[in-house]
Amino acid sequence: MAGVAFLVFVSLLGLSAVRAEDPYLFFTWNVTYGTISPLGVPQQAILINGQFPGPNINSTTNNNIVINVFNNLDEPFLFTWNGIQQRKNSWQDGMLGTNCPIPPGTNYTYHFQVKDQIGSFFYFPSVGMHRAAGGFGGLRVNSRLLIPVPFDDPADDYTVLIGDWYTKSHKALAGILDAGRSIGNPTGILMNGSPGKNAAGKDDAPLFAMEAGKTYRYRICNVGLKVSLNFRIQNHLMKLVEMDGSHTVQNDYESLDVHVGQCLSVLVTANQEPKDYYMVASTRFTKYMLTATGIVRYAGSNVPPSSELPAGPVGWAWSFNQWRSFRWNLTASAARPNPQGSYHYGSINITRTIKLASSVGLVNGKRRFALNGVSHVETETPLKLAEYYGIADKVFKYDSISDEPPAASATITAAPNVLNATFRDYIEIILENPERSIQSFHLDGYSFFAVGMGHGKWTPASRKTYNLLDAVSRHTIQVYPRSWSAIMLTFDNAGMWSLRSELWERHYLGQQLYISVLSPARSLRDEYSIPDNTLLCGDVTTLPKPPPYV
Repeated sequence: MAGVAFLVFVSLLGLSAVRAEDPYLFFTWNVTYGTISPLGVPQQAILINGQFPGPNINSTTNNNIVINVFNNLDEPFLFTWNGIQQRKNSWQDGMLGTNCPIPPGTNYTYHFQVKDQIGSFFYFPSVGMHRAAGGFGGLRVNSRLLIPVPFDDPADDYTVLIGDWYTKSHKALAGILDAGRSIGNPTGILMNGSPGKNAAGKDDAPLFAMEAGKTYRYRICNVGLKVSLNFRIQNHLMKLVEMDGSHTVQNDYESLDVHVGQCLSVLVTANQEPKDYYMVASTRFTKYMLTATGIVRYAGSNVPPSSELPAGPVGWAWSFNQWRSFRWNLTASAARPNPQGSYHYGSINITRTIKLASSVGLVNGKRRFALNGVSHVETETPLKLAEYYGIADKVFKYDSISDEPPAASATITAAPNVLNATFRDYIEIILENPERSIQSFHLDGYSFFAVGMGHGKWTPASRKTYNLLDAVSRHTIQVYPRSWSAIMLTFDNAGMWSLRSELWERHYLGQQLYISVLSPARSLRDEYSIPDNTLLCGDVTTLPKPPPYV
């Protein structure tokens, strides 16, 4: 019966908001616990169809992706799709502010379109500390054949998921945070689910193969919880071609910093002696050094890699200068044939400036993280549902923070943190980090232009340093210690969208907010109606469904 219901549901979807002529990709995912030992310690992990990491999604611009998720955990569960913009469709975003979680022993079908996007992304579980247990995987969106790509087709396309890893279970980590303590430093680094060596110190089997003279694409994503990583390949240069869904100016790098939540693509040419080579991911900006390796093998090689790993960079200045070298490729097409540079973002008048300062402090004796003095608290009724059903005032208050940070000495308040944004306004957001550690922030539903960074506090004079021509359009941006980062974007995607710390300890303890973007027209032109299969919970469970958009 479940299979029949699923087919009926899919057929109905074909008649709804998404056009039937765009291809469909169907997946069935069984989410379970399983025991893994990536760092030599048996621990409970979240598996998808028995896999860790989860399966890659290989899609093309405008594909409809339909994923039937069976939750066989003992806890409510959600997936979110990091970097997928969910145009007009925050119903599928998979955050607790937009969706009721999937109860244990039940299933839910996500249906979304990777509309007008290309590039490298990933998915992960968004409830609680599930992200610390796995459940993540790569999600690529290829360009349609009729859209030119600014490089020749690679001989193959590889996904490299790097991230820090803890040997404590996600429940134990949540318990530590709930008790008001820090989860501390990670135990190790993983590359595609492994540190690269077994308990005896022997190298794992090669992850990837290359033939001499050919060029390959590597998509590298930092799927971890806390630590920025540097990625490099022994004796090989990497040509950066894409970052968070945008084609970049193609510079060569010996190594690249990848901050939590970010993805980038590089081209690597097999132009060295045919043998094995290490890929290396190592921690950045930490007093300790953790490293993971993976082997790339030239076809026919029986020569092991050199034991001398390429050294990583040192210091913040190196990383900041590398960020300044990243440029948007103004002549390359994006998901459409028009060039990326046809959108002149630097000539648009700013209608609002929002300064968000992070802070940490105690609330009722327990550690919390905040933005502008408010530490976000999840609500039993998802914010989006409360707003759609007309009971927002019962669940949360809009604009509980102002557009300017409070005094540094201000106490932290724990409450739902929701900002109102006017539909289609062009907004500047300043992210200020007064702390000694690096931060990383992500915005769902959008790409933004990362126009500036600087040390100290931002002032209006800082705008003189902005890149208003070819800043990369992306979805996640780092903020260096005691520094600021500035982003610009048009809020033209109606919905309820998560702006969050990608450092999951900080996220779990409140360093996030939601931005409500309402279209005054209440029209299908601007936003899809609530899907028929939407899970209901909290105060909307028994309410009549509002009339659909027209």
